[in-house]
Amino acid sequence: MKKHTSVTSSQDLLQEVIRKGMTYHEFRELVADLARQNGTTGPEQTDAYKHYTELNDRRMRRWDKTFKISDEIKTRIADYSRKVVWLVITESWCGDAAPSLPVMNKMAEINDKIDLRIILRSEYPRIMDMFLTDGKRSIPKLIVIDTKDMEVINTWGPLPSKATLLAMEYKKEHGSLSAAFKEDLQQWFNADKGKNTLEDLLQLFTLK
Repeated sequence: MKKHTSVTSSQDLLQEVIRKGMTYHEFRELVADLARQNGTTGPEQTDAYKHYTELNDRRMRRWDKTFKISDEIKTRIADYSRKVVWLVITESWCGDAAPSLPVMNKMAEINDKIDLRIILRSEYPRIMDMFLTDGKRSIPKLIVIDTKDMEVINTWGPLPSKATLLAMEYKKEHGSLSAAFKEDLQQWFNADKGKNTLEDLLQLFTLK
């Protein structure tokens, strides 16, 4: 009985959070406004976070314009028949979200059965703690939820699979990710052109 109550409580919480979540357009407007006002999301209003928010606004604007999906893959995405919510946990300053969110948005635009919603980690710690990565509150984190029964059917993040391997190898050698590595990772994202993220996201559902 306790297990049933817990599951129901989690489903109700997810439903409420989805209702309050931002659309991609709303999130982009938020980041753009913060960038203009030299602000950032979350309680830590540091100069670094404000700088990254401004940087992410520019990066997402570029990704929105340049990321393309082939007609073949558009057809595969359009054929997906399960109605789901893609709930993303992030912050305006999160550098790894800048190249990933535009890819998610382009996919959601192709199929109206994919409802992309975005929430801030700082505003929903309880949700974040339900979806930790190796025990950490890593973002961005995408949670795939079946709209019918609020069942969590998959997750993704914080990095695409190839970038995850690069980060793991660097950590094994150096212990932690340096600022220089994070800058190199952004260059990797630019060279990859969103392909690895798209490949990963296509595996989140069974395409028919």
